[in-house]
Amino acid sequence: MLSGRRLDLLDPTPMDIEVEDIAHGLAFVARWNGQTLGEFPYSVAEHSLLVEQLFSRMNRGVAERWKLAALLHDAPEYVIGDMISPVKAAVGPGYGALDDRLSAAIHLRFGLPASIPAAIKKQIKTADKISAWMEATQIAGFEMTEADKLFGRPDKALIRGISIRLRPPMDARNDFAQRHAELMQRL
Repeated sequence: MLSGRRLDLLDPTPMDIEVEDIAHGLAFVARWNGQTLGEFPYSVAEHSLLVEQLFSRMNRGVAERWKLAALLHDAPEYVIGDMISPVKAAVGPGYGALDDRLSAAIHLRFGLPASIPAAIKKQIKTADKISAWMEATQIAGFEMTEADKLFGRPDKALIRGISIRLRPPMDARNDFAQRHAELMQRL
């Protein structure tokens, strides 16, 4: 990793994880396989910030640790990349197991339980689907009716005032690291 840490993908430990590596990696991983409008690809770091924002709006007063869990929901992708769901399914259960091991190490590194409670995970997944709808309709060229079928139309009040901005990767990296630091400080 850029931090100098060595990460064993098959047996990761919390001590191998640094937020700077996560922020940097996610800022350079493109969502939608880079098939988005704009000058810059839409990164997993940007997506993660959006999911955390949506999750926080949906769950007013939720503990900071669960906001952190939302921010880190795709953190393993900093080393294994972002794959669309059909590809993940085709790869098989090995991908899920690898993702689970990395997630557990990342969670433990930042003071979260290795496995996030099911109710919280469900709310993060809901925010993730809303984010996917927003991305699909704002930057990935989907018609609203198509996005509605795939992701479900979100409550307009929830997404009011939020628009996706494509930015240079270093801006996304810095914002991800800053938001992580803010949440860690409040734990």
